[in-house]
Amino acid sequence: MTLSIWRYAHLALALISSVFMLILAITGVILAFDAVQEKTPPYRVDNFGDITLAQSLPALREAYFEVLQVTVDHNDFVVIEAMDEDGNPLKAYINPLTGEKLGEVIPKSQFIQWTTALHRSLFLKETGRTIVGIVSFLLLLITISGLILIIKRQQGFRHFFDKINKDFFSQYFHVVTGRWLLIPVLMIALTGTVIFMVRLEFFKKENIEINHNPISDEAISKELADIDYFKNTKLADVEKIEFPFIPDDAAEPFIITLKDRTISINQVNGDIMQETKFPYTVALEKLNIDLHTGRTNIIWAIILGLASLNIVFFMYTGFVITFKRTRTKIKNKYKAENAEIIILVGSENGSTLFFANKVHKQLLSDGKRSFLTEMNHYKSYPEAKHLLIFTSTYGLGDAPTNATKFEELLTRFPQKQDIHFSVVGFGSKAYVDFCAYAQHVEQLLEKQLWAKKLVDLNTVNDRSSADFVNWVQQWSEKSLHALATAPTVYSNKAPRLKKFKVIAKTAVSEDNSTFKIILKPLNNLKFDSGDLLAIYPAKDNRERFYSIGRNGKDVQLIVKLFPDGLGSSFLYNLAINEITEARLMTNPNFHLPKLAPKVAMISNGTGIAPFLGMVINNKGLTDIHLYSGFRMNNSLTESYKNFAKEYQSKGQLNRFELAFSRENNKMYVMDLILRDYFFFANLLQEGGVIMICGALKMQKDVEKTLNEITTNHHGKPLQFYIDNNQILTDCY
Repeated sequence: MTLSIWRYAHLALALISSVFMLILAITGVILAFDAVQEKTPPYRVDNFGDITLAQSLPALREAYFEVLQVTVDHNDFVVIEAMDEDGNPLKAYINPLTGEKLGEVIPKSQFIQWTTALHRSLFLKETGRTIVGIVSFLLLLITISGLILIIKRQQGFRHFFDKINKDFFSQYFHVVTGRWLLIPVLMIALTGTVIFMVRLEFFKKENIEINHNPISDEAISKELADIDYFKNTKLADVEKIEFPFIPDDAAEPFIITLKDRTISINQVNGDIMQETKFPYTVALEKLNIDLHTGRTNIIWAIILGLASLNIVFFMYTGFVITFKRTRTKIKNKYKAENAEIIILVGSENGSTLFFANKVHKQLLSDGKRSFLTEMNHYKSYPEAKHLLIFTSTYGLGDAPTNATKFEELLTRFPQKQDIHFSVVGFGSKAYVDFCAYAQHVEQLLEKQLWAKKLVDLNTVNDRSSADFVNWVQQWSEKSLHALATAPTVYSNKAPRLKKFKVIAKTAVSEDNSTFKIILKPLNNLKFDSGDLLAIYPAKDNRERFYSIGRNGKDVQLIVKLFPDGLGSSFLYNLAINEITEARLMTNPNFHLPKLAPKVAMISNGTGIAPFLGMVINNKGLTDIHLYSGFRMNNSLTESYKNFAKEYQSKGQLNRFELAFSRENNKMYVMDLILRDYFFFANLLQEGGVIMICGALKMQKDVEKTLNEITTNHHGKPLQFYIDNNQILTDCY
């Protein structure tokens, strides 16, 4: 709950001040650039910090007919206002030791003056200054709340500069630059607030007048170079010197303005005549102006400019983060009460929801009654058979914001029937408490009498698609609900839609409901057999995936036409030369192994599609043995036999074995594997690869059969060969 308060405070403050802050940030960048460029003329003399008034004042009186005043600006440039011998006014940068003119004083451009006025008061005078002060204070609060959020995100201050998990660019940029530019932004906000408070007299103090009694005889006359005060005062400590209107008149003093006081000096005998001490608020204001503008240091001015520019990007990335976090991404076709698969999400920034949504859409496309919601919305699910929980971890093993109520709700709503559950944790191994909350959730579910664990906890590091696919494969195999196993499917960087032209298509018949369709890419695309084609038959964002074979430069699909199949009907109804759009998604984990000496391919039904493409593109370097199971021996299987003969004669296919489950001599592909027991045993022992494509049930039966072979023949379970990447699967 604490995290939510800080996050909502951070967002609310940003929303309230956004327009004014944008103006102040942009004008701040311009003024910081102006502060940098105004330091470029070489008007500061060498050893300026060592020059005393006793050295400078006599030289200036000697060099000019009449000196009115001398000022030292924040750059340590000395400016003189004087009259020449012809009575003409003069204002210039000078060398304070010689009076030499170094350059003209050029007024600020109209644009800079306009920008300065906008930055200081928004052209609204006192009202504008008040608004600017309030916005500065809000920026201070935003910075503090942002600091707290980063500390919580990084699981403590000691991990403040640890690696940031890059969920997406805006989030990464927002946090990283927030860390590195924290101090400059904090200084901008703090100094702006202090300047506002001083100018509105929050710290109102009066000047202190100090009268000094004469200590020297009025008849005594000293040269300027011999006056003690001038000898002991550095020009670098002075802001302004007002020269006496009449030289040698004791009633006309030098008025020296320092940072904290003004002092009147008798020009004849050097006595201090009067002193006005400023309250501390004057020095406080000047210090904060220097820090706020960067006018005294070019490096600090550059840093402030970058920080001001970054405030603009903070606003943009902050609102992108908010949009990603708050926009409605969840679209449910079924109500929670009617769903058979419940997907609960605990996500801090939306990346975990992305994975959950991918699974949710696939299940809906496959006709499953899936329901997706946040963990904080957990309740009774009377028809649920599966419960999937995808959750990240926040802070020191805490629940993400939308999962903070889950533990309480889990106790309040025990399910009435047994439900299989699986938990997937998302996080970064850079943090000590990697997926700690997901572990906690699994432990909570293990204590529920109705909850039956289907798959052990899986963890996903840094949004790794490969890590997530590990869970997909396990859950699909155990639940018999097919999910795409290509990592690309679960990547944020999904390939763009491409156009394809239908160049060939076979027809279905009474004894054959399977058809072949060949699509020609209208762009040059790199793909291989075993990759996936995602189509969108409903013109929505729900994908249907098909494993493809590469036939030359074309995409070849083998599809079974289902009467109510949206995807298969869509493809079958495409006309020759018709253009359609789809995505090609790489599936490198199911390509023909390049280094394997021997490959056995096992399929049933349309799972033969990628294998046909692999045979076509085999250069004869790999021994391919194709085992396929079908229901009936019909025109389709006859075409496969002809295909096998052609490529056996070319040396690209070693053999083709068929099994028919509905013919008189009933046989399944598992029977073929047992028949060739020693072939499969030796293949795995010699480093060969077995590839399986088709129905999930067939995959389970095949793996069970292979496990018997490896256990009996080698004394090793099939899992050993799976871990060794010798068993590759793409089943549905």
